[in-house]
Amino acid sequence: MDILSFLVIIPVLTVIGILFSNNLKGTRVISAIGMGVQLLLSAYLVFYYLAVKGTGDLHEMIMVSDHMWFPSLNIHYVVGVDGIAIAMIALTAIITFAGIFASWEMKNLHREFFITLILLATGVFGFFISLDLFTMFLFYELAVIPMYLLIGIWGTGPKEASAMKLTLMLMAGSALLLVGILGLYFNSAPDGGQYTFNILEISKVHIPIAAQRLFFPLTFIGFGVLGALFPFHTWSPDGHASAPTAVSMLHAGVLMKLGAYGCFRIAMFLMPEAAHEMAWIFIILTSISVVYGAFGAIKQKDLKYINAYSSVSHVGLILFALLMMNKVAVDGAILQMISHGLMTALFFALIGMIYGRTHTRDITKMGGLMKVIPFLSVMYIIAGFASLGLPGFSGFVAEMTIFVGAFQHSDMFHRVATILVISSIVVTAVYVLRVVGILLLGPIKHEEHLKLKDAKWYERLSTITLLTAITGIGILPLWLSDTILGSLQPFVEKLAVFLN
Repeated sequence: MDILSFLVIIPVLTVIGILFSNNLKGTRVISAIGMGVQLLLSAYLVFYYLAVKGTGDLHEMIMVSDHMWFPSLNIHYVVGVDGIAIAMIALTAIITFAGIFASWEMKNLHREFFITLILLATGVFGFFISLDLFTMFLFYELAVIPMYLLIGIWGTGPKEASAMKLTLMLMAGSALLLVGILGLYFNSAPDGGQYTFNILEISKVHIPIAAQRLFFPLTFIGFGVLGALFPFHTWSPDGHASAPTAVSMLHAGVLMKLGAYGCFRIAMFLMPEAAHEMAWIFIILTSISVVYGAFGAIKQKDLKYINAYSSVSHVGLILFALLMMNKVAVDGAILQMISHGLMTALFFALIGMIYGRTHTRDITKMGGLMKVIPFLSVMYIIAGFASLGLPGFSGFVAEMTIFVGAFQHSDMFHRVATILVISSIVVTAVYVLRVVGILLLGPIKHEEHLKLKDAKWYERLSTITLLTAITGIGILPLWLSDTILGSLQPFVEKLAVFLN
């Protein structure tokens, strides 16, 4: 049985169940059960992969299932996963499950909200299991388009303008991406034969270098727009700030990783020569993203904008590490995808909970919250420590792996870029500690804040779920790192020819 397809079927069945619910309680329960089953299925995939890996009978992809979909264009429904895809599926399942409980008090058009949120997650799951470029692009759009509704209807502030800006910029990226995918399709049979969208089949042929030089930047930028690649990042802070809590969690925690994953799996893996030739351009852009995002966070007073600019910095670090194109750095990039996804989801969950109590995100109007909401305050401090790379949390493992891998390049250009990127750690510490000091410590600035109540059971469940994953990776990182390394060999072998 095609087990991977259940990652798409379960959310669809959940949506159907929600359609038949008559009240808010029913919608909540059905959503929680559906995403709970999805979380269990993702856990099964992790343990299954580790079991197969332990036997040594591990190929490039496992659980591959191929069904013809549109014969005239040779479009197939092909699914399969490796260790990297399974890790991203687990990340998505954890954040979606936590996001359901973070949205427990959503009452405005509650059925429509949970349906749209779960449809977004469906697109993400489908994207990570797809091995056909056409199917992958279809799921990519399914993940991106619901953002317009989720922000435009349930958002805050200038939500219509933010939703429109986000949609237009991501659609522009999708247009570039579509051209890149079609370029790969029409160059997938250079020696004659039938064109294909199958990623594994395209990886076995040599795309002409002229075609690579044309379509690599289109594909990388197309995915990079979703990954907040400078200077195409401007949609991200506004989108984060206006989105409801669970949407911000999925947006920063998962959706932005689609961009980085696509840059790695499609642009770089299928067009390695052009990736090597043009890497220096994108290394400069990603270095700017890392440093600019960190300094941008320092200047903000709105909690969501602070975390949004922090996400630009941390996701820029992911793209930077991918462009180093060696096993250690790319391993660090995948670890950072997972680590940042969990940390930023925890941040946005906590920001939403604090905003729901204080009705403001302006840090200058808050203070001394540790006295009245100790659980949420301690969780915020822990999330901050994880973000600045404190040992014992996932951020330290990911960032150290990236920096060690980046320093394996001995030339001056890569070393200078790496030192510049490392400097962002200091800036990150500054804005994290600044916010913690202003927000949580000192005297309470408004008397009404004395009446605030601490986290409810569903808020505790949401945040503890994310924190457990963050600390689990930080304390026991080798199983995840080894899982990723086992799937990087084809990528590294293909690029090694051009790195010598």
